[in-house]
Amino acid sequence: MIIKSSWPIRTSMTLASIVLLSACVVNSPLDQGEKGTQLSAGILIFGDSGYHLGHLDAGDYADKFSEEEFLQMEWQKWLDDKRPPEEFEARPYAVSPATGGVVAASGIQQISIAMKNYCRDDAVCDFGLMLGDNIYPDGPGLDVAGISDEQRFRDMLSEPFADLVASPEDYVSYVVLGNHDWNTSREGGFAEIEYIENSDSFYMDGPNYTVKPEAGKGDIELFVIDTNMILDAVTVLEDGLNDDGSEASNGEIEPSNYHTSPLAEAERAIPEWLEKSLRESNARWKIVVGHHPIWSSSGSKFEQARVLRRLILPAMCRYADAYIVGHEHTMEIHTDNCEAVLGEPTEKPLVQIVSGAASKQRPLNTNFMQHQNQKYPEHKSIWAEGLLWGFAHMQIVGDVATVTLLSVPDDGSSEHSMDFEYSFARRSQSKIAE
Repeated sequence: MIIKSSWPIRTSMTLASIVLLSACVVNSPLDQGEKGTQLSAGILIFGDSGYHLGHLDAGDYADKFSEEEFLQMEWQKWLDDKRPPEEFEARPYAVSPATGGVVAASGIQQISIAMKNYCRDDAVCDFGLMLGDNIYPDGPGLDVAGISDEQRFRDMLSEPFADLVASPEDYVSYVVLGNHDWNTSREGGFAEIEYIENSDSFYMDGPNYTVKPEAGKGDIELFVIDTNMILDAVTVLEDGLNDDGSEASNGEIEPSNYHTSPLAEAERAIPEWLEKSLRESNARWKIVVGHHPIWSSSGSKFEQARVLRRLILPAMCRYADAYIVGHEHTMEIHTDNCEAVLGEPTEKPLVQIVSGAASKQRPLNTNFMQHQNQKYPEHKSIWAEGLLWGFAHMQIVGDVATVTLLSVPDDGSSEHSMDFEYSFARRSQSKIAE
């Protein structure tokens, strides 16, 4: 049973909801696909789905907390993270059947059912994007409470997400790994890749790959990158915030707790591979999929984001239409006008979608958001909402994509509601003769 905190403040924020349809354009002759019919494809988007109450961290077995102790930890973490005290709200919590202690509640089952219902009743879902941290918190290969990897794969991948969509029959979820998928060992990460590659319901082709989903009829190409390997190949500083929520840094290097240090040239050259793949693609829609965002709103990932903006944003600004990620357990839409990396703004900004709320909740940091939006004029927060379980859907019709952000309630039900909708135009230049 999920227990909902009595503190009633929900952390959500939109800085540009008035311009909901500001990026819409009228369909043009370019909307015709390669076979002369208008391109139309629906994409289900969810990330950070692997938090399951039957598979907890070893520390949860060693330290079992009461409800009072859990709420006190939530309050202390809120203060440590420099969030406004008056906005405090504890995450929903539950008694773990595995440990008997009070832990953060998981929304994995509710999200699974909600997505199935949504794709059956309300939207066309031709394929999915699964954005990492699929096995949480430690990935495959770790013996906690004697639970096998096979059981983890069943409980966190196959049972909730293998049969999301009945029609079309060829529906698959294209998968990327997150930092927690690599948390145990390099072998564990590749064991997960192997499991996914041999599943009829999921698709991977190594840590990094390109693929043109069948529903896109050649006009949609995905460029899937392991952002863990990108970050592990360079220096990333530790995050820190001042009391007002502004960025602070002590100059210390963030140690890698994962196992993605590049061992081969191809792993060291992912940014170059991405740039070349995007440049040479003949797809009309070019969508980059990763785990780590280039912009987010919780205040604890900005150094990683800064590095990724330096390494992969220039290529995306030149050639891509959107960047879709998880990592933050929130639902967000941001844009970047590319001026900081290209020297001048592009005609259309690059859109980033964050959909990382499929099993574990995280609050926003409104102090940090205000600072971020003041410091970086190239960036705009279109929508950000925390402390929720949610998923996204993107419908591409011709040269316009419409993103719908959805949430499910904390009461244990799987009812879904639309929180926000945003449309934007294709921005990349295709090699297809126009």
